[in-house]
Order: sequence, then C-alpha cells, then structure tokens
Amino acid sequence: MASKRRQDENNKTEKKKKKKNCEETAELCLAVEDEQVKRAVKAAWSQRTPCRQGDLELDCHPFPHCVIRNFLASETFVENLQRELLGLTFHEKSNDLYKFKQSDDLRKRMEPHIAGLRAALFGRFRSWLGEVLGVELEPTVDISCARYEYTDVLLCHDDELEGRRVAFILYLVPPWQSSDGGTLDLYSTDSNFQPESIVKSLVPSLNTLVLFEVSPVSFHQVSEVFTEDKCRLSLSGWFHGPSLERPPRHIEAPVPRSPHLPRDETLLLEWVNPVYLDISYQEQIQEEFEDSSEIQLKDFLKEEKFREVSEALRLTQIQWTKRGPPNKRCYEVASLDTLPQCVSACWELLHSEAFFLLLSNFTGLRLHYLCPADDDDEDKGEEKVEKQDVPDEQASGSSDNSTSANTSGEKELSTPMCCGELRRWTHGCYTLLHDAEAARAEYALDLVLPFCSADWHSEFGGFTCYVANEEDEELLTVYPEDNCLALVYRDKETLKFVKHINHKSSSESDNSSTYRPLYDFSFVYYE
Repeated sequence: MASKRRQDENNKTEKKKKKKNCEETAELCLAVEDEQVKRAVKAAWSQRTPCRQGDLELDCHPFPHCVIRNFLASETFVENLQRELLGLTFHEKSNDLYKFKQSDDLRKRMEPHIAGLRAALFGRFRSWLGEVLGVELEPTVDISCARYEYTDVLLCHDDELEGRRVAFILYLVPPWQSSDGGTLDLYSTDSNFQPESIVKSLVPSLNTLVLFEVSPVSFHQVSEVFTEDKCRLSLSGWFHGPSLERPPRHIEAPVPRSPHLPRDETLLLEWVNPVYLDISYQEQIQEEFEDSSEIQLKDFLKEEKFREVSEALRLTQIQWTKRGPPNKRCYEVASLDTLPQCVSACWELLHSEAFFLLLSNFTGLRLHYLCPADDDDEDKGEEKVEKQDVPDEQASGSSDNSTSANTSGEKELSTPMCCGELRRWTHGCYTLLHDAEAARAEYALDLVLPFCSADWHSEFGGFTCYVANEEDEELLTVYPEDNCLALVYRDKETLKFVKHINHKSSSESDNSSTYRPLYDFSFVYYE
C-alpha cells in the first residue's frame, strides 16, 4: 500500500516536471533587472518627472506612462510568441467603442511561450512594477491578445474599472509607421477631467511594452488602422491593485428643449411629399408604427426641396463646430445663424406646430393638443410619471409641472417639446454610449433626416444603433438614406449610438483622399 502511494506521488511529480518543462522562460531586458534603474524610475514616477534609462523611458505628459523597448531579451522567444499567438482563435468584437479581433483570456493557455511570458509578467515584472509604484499589486492575471486590421479602432476611454491599477500593451507587430494608423493616442484633459485633444501618439514597435496608471485622466485610444496588408498584433491587460481616488464625475448640462414654433400647415404643403399628407395614408403609417415603434418614410420631402437643401449644405458660409468630449461624441454641428435660407426653412419645418401635429398623426403620440388621448396613452403616461418621479429631475431635464397630477387624479398634460441639431459627419466621427446618457434616458421620439448619402455604404459606419441598456443586444439599426425620414420611439431602457465612420468612407472612386461628408437633421421630440 505504501509503495503504491509512493508510486502515485512519483507519477504526480513527473507530470509536474513535464508541465514545467513545456513552459519557456521569458528573460526580461536589463532595464528591468537593474536595481539602479529601478530606483531612478521609482523616484521619477513618485515626483512625476520624466526619466530615461537605456531602453526605458518614463514620461508624465499628459499622464504618467512608461515605454520599455526590447522588453523581452530573446528575439527567438519573441518570434515563437508571435507564432503561438497568431495560431489562436480570435473573435470579432464590435460595439460603439471598438472594432477588432480578440482572443479568449490567456490566463490558462499552455503554449510554451505564452505561458512563459505570462509567468514573467505576473511574477517578476509585477514585483518590479509594484516596487516602482510603491503599491501592492495583486497576483490577478488579466491578459488577452488583440488583432487590429484595416479600419479597426478603439475609441477614447479611460480604462477605469474597479481593481485595475496599471494597463499594459506589448506590441508584436511587423515594421510599423505612423501612417499605418493603430497608434496609441494619449489625451489631455480639462478642469472637469474630461478629455480634450490628442497630445501624444505612440507608434507600435516590435517587442515594446507600454504601461500607464489607470486614473480619472488616463484617456487614450487606438487610432484607426489604415494599412490593408499588416496586422497590429498585441498582448494587453491590467495589473490589479488599489484604485486611485476618483473625483465626482462631471455631469453635462442637459440639451435645451423648446416648444414648437407657431407655423401652420402651409409649411407642410410647401415642403412635404403630398402622399404623406393624405389622412388615410397617415393612418396606415400610424398602424405600422404602433406595431414596431419605428418607421422609415422614403422620399419624404418634395424632390426639388430636398435637392435645394442638399446643394446648400455644401456652401462654405455654414459655420461648423466640433462637438465633444471625445469619450462621448465626435461630430460637427451647424451654427443656426449661418444657415442658408432654404436650410433654415427646413429647420423651421421640423420645429413647427404643423409638423408636431403631423408626427402625432404618424405615431399616435401626444405631440399636439389636437391629438386624441386614449387609454393606452394614459397608461403609458402614468408609467412615464412613475419612472421619472425621482430626485434627479434636473439631470433628466424633467420638471414638476410635466409630471405632476392634479387633485382629481387626472394627469396634467405637459407641453410637447423638442431639441435638434444639423450635423455633419466625416471620417472619424462617432457617438458613444455613456453612463450619464443612461441615467437621463426617457421616453422620446427620435427623428433623423439624412442628406448627401446617395453613395453611402453600411461598411463606412455612420449608422445609428439602438441597444438595450447594460446589454449587448442590438435592437435596431438605422442606415442613412437620402430623403428618408427615420422615426424611432424609444423607452427608458433603450440607448443609441452612431457607429464610427471609417477610412472606407474616402472617395475611392476617384482615388481621392477627401472624405464624403454626410449631413442630417437630428431631432428628439418629447410628449
């Protein structure tokens, strides 16, 4: 019995040896092994001063980050590591923030060089980094592999998540230039800790490790990859430890709303395709809308009016201003007092009393006092009141008057309101989901009327996605289509974003490097 137990123990020891033998040791560069370098980097990091020691460079602008070139001492190890990583299964990842391919978590992969690097990173290097920062880093392993190829991107974010202390990226790329895209862009921040502009771009380089502390100001992005014949391969993850203190999150002021403009049906007769003014056809539209909560009305404006506005939108007299911050949105809005007359008239149409009534007829929503109330509307109104009756009235843009009830139990009718923009979309534009938007979400009718999108393709991006809050489920995608009025009614659990417009939107037909601008009127209507 004793000899059998000894034999089992010997077998287990042999298995452990075999397991260890299949792990290749990852030797790190001298900059990490040298005690004198470690002391110098520790002092510089604590004092927030730049430091350069051989292949290691620490910079504190716009936030502390460290670049270590030739991180792995063996070129052969690097080549074998690349080969093992490229042999992994990658999954397409795409949402409002990013588009790239990612491997499964690498914490349990047993390929010799992947396992060896993991042991070195979360063993010796973690200890070195903890001493440099003066914090106790946890042994938590958090690492995966990413492949960025043509038009892939990771937009502006700060990496903050409970437990993340230091982010790292190890590049395993072919020879790379800034013109290939895929740079790691670092943002400056304003007095509200919101990102402003890119002040530094790090070009990927083979066997280079970049790391930075995750903080309220660590805003960065991976710029869009422009090269069509190279793969930006990298390993990335986080070292976990005590999070840095975060100030209260900045809350943006709500977008101002206004009631309709006093304009009568003459405006509709002048602008709108007559088919949509037919009462029986409006009833059909309402029936379809009530079934699906969305509809797209093609050829909505009269052809000559649509053409006139399309041509006027390209005029240089319109002043465009970029809307940010980049962790929430990036597109241009027109200054209303610079609009050509016909564009201004189209704006008035969408803001007019007559149009509010037309929308009521299309949707059954109470956007005008002439719209009849029914039991379903009352039930929905009561639900809306109940959900909005919270202390955050100011953040949600609601008011006591719009949600109170009178003593007889009848709901007081609120004044229908709207807000709107004339937007210009070009390469690099997008909007992102964010916590403040989710907190303010409410019942609303979205309207989008695109211009100059005749040659637009879905692969360019620029389409609007509706998603369920805190879920990956995509509920609806609305693609830009010339003179097609899109109406979508959303509840408090539905959010939306506009997908990043990528390099494919360039004018490929004439081999030009210019980008096709896409314009749209974007309005939101509230009962």
